[in-house]
Amino acid sequence: MRRTRIGIRDVAEAAGVSVTTVSHALNNLAEKRISAETRTRVHEAAQRLGYAPNRLARGLRTQRSGTIGLISDQIATTPHAGKIILGAQEAVERHGGMLMVMDTGGAPALEDRAARLLLRHQVDGVLYAAMYHRRVRVPAALHGVPLVLLDALCDDPEQSWVVPDEVAGGRAATGELLAAGHRRIAFINDSDDIPARHGRLQGFLDRLGEAGIEASSCPVVHVVPSAPTGREAALALLRVRERPTGIFAFNDAIAMGVYQAAAELGLRIPADLSVVGFDDLQLISEGLHPGLTTIALPHYEMGVWAADRLYDRINTPAGTEPPVQHRTLEGPLVRRSSVAPPPRP
Repeated sequence: MRRTRIGIRDVAEAAGVSVTTVSHALNNLAEKRISAETRTRVHEAAQRLGYAPNRLARGLRTQRSGTIGLISDQIATTPHAGKIILGAQEAVERHGGMLMVMDTGGAPALEDRAARLLLRHQVDGVLYAAMYHRRVRVPAALHGVPLVLLDALCDDPEQSWVVPDEVAGGRAATGELLAAGHRRIAFINDSDDIPARHGRLQGFLDRLGEAGIEASSCPVVHVVPSAPTGREAALALLRVRERPTGIFAFNDAIAMGVYQAAAELGLRIPADLSVVGFDDLQLISEGLHPGLTTIALPHYEMGVWAADRLYDRINTPAGTEPPVQHRTLEGPLVRRSSVAPPPRP
Protein backbone atom coordinates (compact mmCIF):
# COMPACT_ATOMS: atom_id res chain seq x y z
CA MET A 1 0.00 0.00 0.00
CA ARG A 2 1.38 3.37 -1.01
CA ARG A 3 1.99 5.72 1.92
CA THR A 4 0.25 9.09 1.77
CA ARG A 5 2.75 11.92 1.89
CA ILE A 6 2.38 14.23 4.89
CA GLY A 7 2.26 17.87 3.80
CA ILE A 8 2.70 21.22 5.45
CA ARG A 9 -1.08 21.67 5.68
CA ASP A 10 -1.29 18.52 7.82
CA VAL A 11 1.28 19.97 10.20
CA ALA A 12 -0.60 23.29 10.33
CA GLU A 13 -3.86 21.51 11.16
CA ALA A 14 -2.22 19.35 13.85
CA ALA A 15 -0.53 22.37 15.47
CA GLY A 16 -3.58 24.63 15.15
CA VAL A 17 -1.75 27.34 13.23
CA SER A 18 -1.58 28.69 9.69
CA VAL A 19 0.54 27.20 6.91
CA THR A 20 2.59 30.41 6.89
CA THR A 21 3.35 30.03 10.58
CA VAL A 22 4.47 26.44 10.04
CA SER A 23 6.78 27.54 7.22
CA HIS A 24 8.33 30.30 9.31
CA ALA A 25 8.73 28.06 12.37
CA LEU A 26 10.30 25.12 10.51
CA ASN A 27 12.66 27.41 8.60
CA ASN A 28 13.75 28.99 11.90
CA LEU A 29 13.17 32.52 10.64
CA ALA A 30 14.17 34.49 13.71
CA GLU A 31 12.94 37.76 12.25
CA LYS A 32 9.34 36.47 12.21
CA ARG A 33 7.43 37.09 15.43
CA ILE A 34 6.50 33.59 16.50
CA SER A 35 6.40 32.67 20.17
CA ALA A 36 8.67 29.98 21.51
CA GLU A 37 5.59 27.98 22.54
CA THR A 38 4.21 28.07 18.99
CA ARG A 39 7.56 27.07 17.47
CA THR A 40 7.76 24.12 19.85
CA ARG A 41 4.20 23.07 19.04
CA VAL A 42 4.91 23.19 15.30
CA HIS A 43 8.13 21.20 15.58
CA GLU A 44 6.46 18.59 17.79
CA ALA A 45 3.56 18.24 15.33
CA ALA A 46 5.97 17.87 12.40
CA GLN A 47 7.97 15.22 14.24
CA ARG A 48 4.85 13.33 15.35
CA LEU A 49 3.48 13.22 11.80
CA GLY A 50 6.84 12.40 10.23
CA TYR A 51 6.78 15.51 8.07
CA ALA A 52 9.85 15.96 5.87
CA PRO A 53 10.04 19.35 4.12
CA ASN A 54 10.74 19.39 0.41
CA ARG A 55 14.21 20.97 0.41
CA LEU A 56 14.25 21.40 -3.37
CA ALA A 57 11.01 23.36 -3.35
CA ARG A 58 12.11 25.40 -0.36
CA GLY A 59 15.40 26.17 -2.08
CA LEU A 60 13.61 27.49 -5.14
CA ARG A 61 11.61 29.86 -2.92
CA THR A 62 14.45 31.01 -0.65
CA GLN A 63 17.40 30.69 -3.05
CA ARG A 64 19.04 28.48 -0.42
CA SER A 65 19.98 24.82 -0.42
CA GLY A 66 19.69 24.30 3.34
CA THR A 67 23.20 22.79 3.28
CA ILE A 68 26.34 23.97 5.06
CA GLY A 69 29.78 22.77 3.98
CA LEU A 70 32.63 21.97 6.34
CA ILE A 71 36.14 21.70 4.90
CA SER A 72 38.78 20.27 7.23
CA ASP A 73 42.36 19.13 6.92
CA GLN A 74 42.24 16.01 9.12
CA ILE A 75 39.42 16.52 11.61
CA ALA A 76 37.03 13.97 10.09
CA THR A 77 39.67 11.23 10.19
CA THR A 78 40.87 11.61 13.78
CA PRO A 79 39.09 11.20 17.13
CA HIS A 80 41.15 14.08 18.54
CA ALA A 81 39.04 16.90 17.10
CA GLY A 82 35.88 15.06 16.08
CA LYS A 83 33.78 17.04 18.55
CA ILE A 84 34.22 20.04 16.25
CA ILE A 85 32.06 18.25 13.68
CA LEU A 86 29.56 17.15 16.33
CA GLY A 87 29.11 20.69 17.65
CA ALA A 88 28.79 22.17 14.16
CA GLN A 89 26.38 19.45 13.04
CA GLU A 90 24.06 19.88 16.00
CA ALA A 91 24.02 23.66 15.56
CA VAL A 92 23.33 23.36 11.82
CA GLU A 93 20.47 20.93 12.49
CA ARG A 94 19.03 23.38 15.01
CA HIS A 95 18.95 25.97 12.21
CA GLY A 96 17.12 23.48 9.98
CA GLY A 97 20.09 22.64 7.77
CA MET A 98 22.37 19.73 6.92
CA LEU A 99 26.15 19.55 7.22
CA MET A 100 28.31 18.25 4.36
CA VAL A 101 31.86 17.36 5.51
CA MET A 102 34.90 17.28 3.22
CA ASP A 103 38.25 16.10 4.66
CA THR A 104 41.29 16.96 2.54
CA GLY A 105 44.10 15.36 4.53
CA GLY A 106 45.87 18.72 4.42
CA ALA A 107 46.52 18.58 0.66
CA PRO A 108 46.09 22.05 -0.96
CA ALA A 109 44.98 20.58 -4.30
CA LEU A 110 42.26 18.54 -2.61
CA GLU A 111 41.28 21.59 -0.58
CA ASP A 112 40.60 23.69 -3.68
CA ARG A 113 38.74 20.77 -5.26
CA ALA A 114 36.60 20.32 -2.14
CA ALA A 115 35.75 24.05 -2.15
CA ARG A 116 34.64 23.91 -5.79
CA LEU A 117 32.59 20.77 -5.15
CA LEU A 118 30.74 22.39 -2.26
CA LEU A 119 29.99 25.42 -4.39
CA ARG A 120 28.58 23.16 -7.12
CA HIS A 121 26.24 21.77 -4.46
CA GLN A 122 25.20 25.39 -3.78
CA VAL A 123 25.93 25.31 -0.07
CA ASP A 124 24.65 28.33 1.83
CA GLY A 125 27.96 28.83 3.62
CA VAL A 126 31.19 27.12 4.61
CA LEU A 127 32.95 26.29 7.88
CA TYR A 128 36.69 26.09 7.30
CA ALA A 129 38.24 24.00 10.08
CA ALA A 130 41.80 23.12 11.07
CA MET A 131 42.87 20.16 13.18
CA TYR A 132 45.00 22.42 15.37
CA HIS A 133 45.04 26.15 16.05
CA ARG A 134 46.97 27.79 13.22
CA ARG A 135 46.99 30.59 10.69
CA VAL A 136 45.55 29.48 7.35
CA ARG A 137 45.08 30.56 3.75
CA VAL A 138 41.45 30.49 2.69
CA PRO A 139 41.03 28.83 -0.74
CA ALA A 140 40.42 31.43 -3.45
CA ALA A 141 37.26 29.59 -4.51
CA LEU A 142 35.64 30.50 -1.18
CA HIS A 143 36.15 34.24 -1.48
CA GLY A 144 32.76 35.95 -1.38
CA VAL A 145 31.05 32.91 0.18
CA PRO A 146 29.64 33.20 3.74
CA LEU A 147 32.50 31.72 5.76
CA VAL A 148 33.65 31.20 9.36
CA LEU A 149 37.03 29.77 10.35
CA LEU A 150 37.08 27.05 13.00
CA ASP A 151 40.17 26.46 15.17
CA ALA A 152 42.03 28.73 12.75
CA LEU A 153 42.56 32.39 11.93
CA CYS A 154 43.72 34.29 8.87
CA ASP A 155 45.01 37.70 7.83
CA ASP A 156 41.72 38.74 6.20
CA PRO A 157 39.99 41.14 8.65
CA GLU A 158 36.62 40.45 7.01
CA GLN A 159 36.57 36.79 8.10
CA SER A 160 35.11 35.59 11.40
CA TRP A 161 37.01 32.96 13.38
CA VAL A 162 37.05 31.06 16.67
CA VAL A 163 40.14 29.56 18.34
CA PRO A 164 41.05 28.15 21.77
CA ASP A 165 42.28 30.55 24.43
CA GLU A 166 45.83 29.25 24.63
CA VAL A 167 46.97 31.81 27.19
CA ALA A 168 44.13 30.92 29.57
CA GLY A 169 44.98 27.23 29.12
CA GLY A 170 48.61 27.83 30.01
CA ARG A 171 47.56 29.82 33.05
CA ALA A 172 45.14 27.12 34.22
CA ALA A 173 47.67 24.30 33.84
CA THR A 174 50.36 26.24 35.72
CA GLY A 175 47.86 27.38 38.33
CA GLU A 176 46.89 23.78 39.09
CA LEU A 177 50.49 22.95 39.95
CA LEU A 178 50.93 26.15 41.95
CA ALA A 179 47.74 25.47 43.91
CA ALA A 180 49.13 22.08 44.94
CA GLY A 181 52.19 23.83 46.37
CA HIS A 182 54.75 23.37 43.59
CA ARG A 183 57.38 26.07 43.09
CA ARG A 184 59.87 24.24 40.88
CA ILE A 185 57.86 23.76 37.70
CA ALA A 186 59.16 22.94 34.23
CA PHE A 187 57.35 23.40 30.91
CA ILE A 188 58.03 21.06 27.99
CA ASN A 189 56.76 23.15 25.07
CA ASP A 190 56.27 22.60 21.33
CA SER A 191 59.15 23.63 19.07
CA ASP A 192 56.83 24.50 16.16
CA ASP A 193 56.10 28.17 15.49
CA ILE A 194 52.34 27.98 16.06
CA PRO A 195 49.94 30.07 18.17
CA ALA A 196 49.54 27.35 20.81
CA ARG A 197 53.28 27.32 21.55
CA HIS A 198 53.40 31.07 22.16
CA GLY A 199 50.07 31.37 23.96
CA ARG A 200 50.63 28.50 26.40
CA LEU A 201 54.14 29.79 27.18
CA GLN A 202 52.75 33.26 27.85
CA GLY A 203 50.14 31.81 30.22
CA PHE A 204 52.85 29.79 32.01
CA LEU A 205 55.11 32.81 32.51
CA ASP A 206 52.27 35.15 33.47
CA ARG A 207 51.02 32.77 36.15
CA LEU A 208 54.52 32.25 37.58
CA GLY A 209 54.97 36.01 37.76
CA GLU A 210 51.71 36.44 39.63
CA ALA A 211 52.88 33.85 42.15
CA GLY A 212 56.16 35.73 42.65
CA ILE A 213 58.28 32.97 41.14
CA GLU A 214 61.30 33.87 39.00
CA ALA A 215 60.92 32.45 35.52
CA SER A 216 64.64 31.60 35.51
CA SER A 217 64.00 28.98 38.21
CA CYS A 218 61.42 27.19 36.03
CA PRO A 219 63.04 25.69 32.91
CA VAL A 220 61.32 25.72 29.53
CA VAL A 221 62.42 23.26 26.86
CA HIS A 222 61.11 22.94 23.30
CA VAL A 223 60.63 19.63 21.48
CA VAL A 224 58.76 18.19 18.53
CA PRO A 225 55.60 17.09 20.41
CA SER A 226 55.57 13.32 20.88
CA ALA A 227 55.93 10.73 23.63
CA PRO A 228 59.58 9.86 22.77
CA THR A 229 60.70 13.50 22.74
CA GLY A 230 58.75 14.15 25.93
CA ARG A 231 60.54 11.23 27.57
CA GLU A 232 63.97 12.51 26.53
CA ALA A 233 63.22 16.05 27.71
CA ALA A 234 61.84 14.82 31.02
CA LEU A 235 64.87 12.58 31.65
CA ALA A 236 67.16 15.59 31.23
CA LEU A 237 65.01 17.74 33.53
CA LEU A 238 64.65 15.11 36.25
CA ARG A 239 68.30 14.01 36.47
CA VAL A 240 69.51 17.27 38.01
CA ARG A 241 69.85 17.77 41.77
CA GLU A 242 67.19 20.47 42.09
CA ARG A 243 64.79 18.70 39.80
CA PRO A 244 61.29 20.10 39.16
CA THR A 245 58.51 18.68 41.28
CA GLY A 246 55.89 19.51 38.67
CA ILE A 247 55.91 19.41 34.86
CA PHE A 248 53.46 21.12 32.51
CA ALA A 249 53.46 19.33 29.14
CA PHE A 250 52.42 21.09 25.93
CA ASN A 251 50.16 18.16 25.04
CA ASP A 252 49.12 14.76 26.36
CA ALA A 253 51.57 12.91 24.09
CA ILE A 254 54.49 14.73 25.72
CA ALA A 255 52.92 14.03 29.12
CA MET A 256 52.96 10.31 28.27
CA GLY A 257 56.69 10.62 27.69
CA VAL A 258 57.05 12.31 31.08
CA TYR A 259 55.30 9.31 32.68
CA GLN A 260 57.77 6.99 30.92
CA ALA A 261 60.76 9.01 32.14
CA ALA A 262 59.45 9.04 35.71
CA ALA A 263 59.02 5.26 35.68
CA GLU A 264 62.54 4.84 34.30
CA LEU A 265 63.96 6.95 37.14
CA GLY A 266 61.88 5.28 39.84
CA LEU A 267 59.71 8.35 40.47
CA ARG A 268 56.07 7.92 41.38
CA ILE A 269 53.30 10.09 39.93
CA PRO A 270 51.99 12.09 41.73
CA ALA A 271 53.86 11.33 44.98
CA ASP A 272 57.27 12.33 43.58
CA LEU A 273 56.29 14.24 40.44
CA SER A 274 53.09 15.99 39.37
CA VAL A 275 52.17 16.27 35.69
CA VAL A 276 49.61 18.37 33.79
CA GLY A 277 48.96 17.84 30.09
CA PHE A 278 46.96 19.64 27.43
CA ASP A 279 44.27 18.56 24.89
CA ASP A 280 42.48 15.85 26.92
CA LEU A 281 43.13 13.25 24.24
CA GLN A 282 41.26 10.58 26.16
CA LEU A 283 43.11 7.62 24.64
CA ILE A 284 46.08 8.99 26.60
CA SER A 285 44.65 11.02 29.47
CA GLU A 286 42.31 8.27 30.66
CA GLY A 287 44.61 5.43 29.62
CA LEU A 288 47.58 6.52 31.71
CA HIS A 289 47.87 5.36 35.31
CA PRO A 290 47.26 7.42 37.30
CA GLY A 291 44.87 9.35 35.09
CA LEU A 292 46.31 12.55 33.63
CA THR A 293 45.10 15.98 34.73
CA THR A 294 44.89 18.05 31.55
CA ILE A 295 43.31 21.03 29.83
CA ALA A 296 40.55 20.05 27.39
CA LEU A 297 40.25 21.89 24.10
CA PRO A 298 36.79 23.43 23.54
CA HIS A 299 36.21 21.57 20.26
CA TYR A 300 32.46 21.08 20.65
CA GLU A 301 31.88 24.66 21.78
CA MET A 302 33.94 26.02 18.87
CA GLY A 303 31.86 23.98 16.42
CA VAL A 304 28.60 25.36 17.83
CA TRP A 305 29.86 28.95 17.93
CA ALA A 306 31.18 28.85 14.38
CA ALA A 307 27.97 27.40 12.94
CA ASP A 308 25.80 29.96 14.74
CA ARG A 309 27.98 32.81 13.51
CA LEU A 310 27.87 31.42 9.98
CA TYR A 311 24.08 31.62 10.03
CA ASP A 312 24.39 35.21 11.24
CA ARG A 313 26.35 35.94 8.07
CA ILE A 314 24.01 33.94 5.84
CA ASN A 315 20.96 35.75 7.22
CA THR A 316 22.45 39.23 6.81
CA PRO A 317 20.12 41.20 4.49
CA ALA A 318 21.43 41.98 1.01
CA GLY A 319 23.31 45.27 0.87
CA THR A 320 24.30 45.05 4.53
CA GLU A 321 27.82 44.33 5.73
CA PRO A 322 27.93 40.88 7.36
CA PRO A 323 28.98 40.83 11.02
CA VAL A 324 32.63 39.95 11.66
CA GLN A 325 33.40 38.34 15.01
CA HIS A 326 36.58 36.94 16.52
CA ARG A 327 36.38 34.72 19.59
CA THR A 328 38.72 32.79 21.86
CA LEU A 329 37.12 30.05 23.95
CA GLU A 330 38.64 28.71 27.15
CA GLY A 331 38.83 24.95 27.63
CA PRO A 332 38.12 23.40 31.03
CA LEU A 333 40.65 21.89 33.39
CA VAL A 334 39.98 18.13 33.68
CA ARG A 335 41.25 16.91 37.04
CA ARG A 336 42.29 13.31 37.39
CA SER A 337 45.04 11.91 39.63
CA SER A 338 48.40 13.20 38.37
CA VAL A 339 48.74 16.22 40.69
CA ALA A 340 49.51 16.21 44.39
CA PRO A 341 51.56 18.36 46.80
CA PRO A 342 55.33 18.18 46.21
CA PRO A 343 57.35 15.67 48.23
CA ARG A 344 58.79 16.92 51.49
CA PRO A 345 62.54 17.73 51.43
